[in-house]
Amino acid sequence: MTIQDNRGPLTRLLMSDSGGRKLILLMLVLAVIIPFCNLVFAEGSFFHISTYTMTLLGKYLCYALLAIAVDLIWGYCGILSLGHGAFFALGGYAMGMYLMRQIGDRGVYGNAELPDFMVFLNWQELPWYWYGFDSFAFAMLMVLLAPGILAFVFGFLAFRSRVTGVYLSIITQAMTYALLLAFFRNDMGFGGNNGLTDFKDILGFSLQSDSTRAVLFIASVLALIGGYLISRFIVTSKLGRVLVAIRDAESRARFLGYRVEYYKLFVFVVSSMLAGVAGALYVPQVGIINPGEFAPINSIEIIIWVAVGGRNTLYGAVIGAVLVNYAKTVFTGAFAELWLFLLGGLFVLTTLWLPKGMVGLWDLIREKYRHRQNTAAPLAQGDQT
Repeated sequence: MTIQDNRGPLTRLLMSDSGGRKLILLMLVLAVIIPFCNLVFAEGSFFHISTYTMTLLGKYLCYALLAIAVDLIWGYCGILSLGHGAFFALGGYAMGMYLMRQIGDRGVYGNAELPDFMVFLNWQELPWYWYGFDSFAFAMLMVLLAPGILAFVFGFLAFRSRVTGVYLSIITQAMTYALLLAFFRNDMGFGGNNGLTDFKDILGFSLQSDSTRAVLFIASVLALIGGYLISRFIVTSKLGRVLVAIRDAESRARFLGYRVEYYKLFVFVVSSMLAGVAGALYVPQVGIINPGEFAPINSIEIIIWVAVGGRNTLYGAVIGAVLVNYAKTVFTGAFAELWLFLLGGLFVLTTLWLPKGMVGLWDLIREKYRHRQNTAAPLAQGDQT
């Protein structure tokens, strides 16, 4: 007799993932409480949460989604990408181009067709690759396609050539640095060194409004949950088991008949799109996107977030991203010149003594506590006897 499982796909997905369930529950609670406290309670109230704090938390959530994207390929497929900052930045530029087109004649030079930086540089007409960005739907499509196409082309060439390990990491970083140099050029049409900024509104709503900021925060929460569920679905499926096999023994997976390069390419493209969505949500909350987001150090920091939180867990990547960026906010304000040394020391500490990150440390503490409890119980029964 067969027992039918009537549980929904989402329930089955999270049944064995207690960390994921707690993460989603926490995110949903934050999506309600933080905007409510910001919009309902007055500034002088104890329960009021400032717009600055809400925006800062929204930025952390964007970083958390980016960390999930990296953990998906590094933790489950063994692809150590040092170029995911490029995909994040491309998604951000796609959103920034849309926001710039919404300014219209409200810019400094009052030109309804050209952004201020183009007028300043004596551009006569809008470049062809800016066409369509006055449409929100087109811009959101580009948020996915711009990083996705780059990842597809790069991944197809790299994985077909069987570039792996440190060599793959080096060329992903080289790709990011090449984009950094390209976007710094004024003749590229992306604002050069200053990038894109001075945004006014999104979908007709002012970006300076608290309610708009609250909606962006909620959108960041929902995107993080969606990114987590997509990644979790992939890693718990048959595809995910193949990815883990590729991570642990790529040659053996090839010998068994799997087209390893196709599996790698698929997960690499999905990961790049998640990073693009994170960048698109980051830009309207921060208010600027410039070539500095392509800096190789940014991509290296993402790896540190995942390592600190706990590689190969997904929710650990979220924890690491939030904790490290909160520490960065605190220490760059108090000890700005020491932050990079602290970050490097944190990575060394994690590598040597916490190979499974904060999640692994918590599991170790919990396991030792349970062992102590199980050991103490027979001794207590013996004393009573």
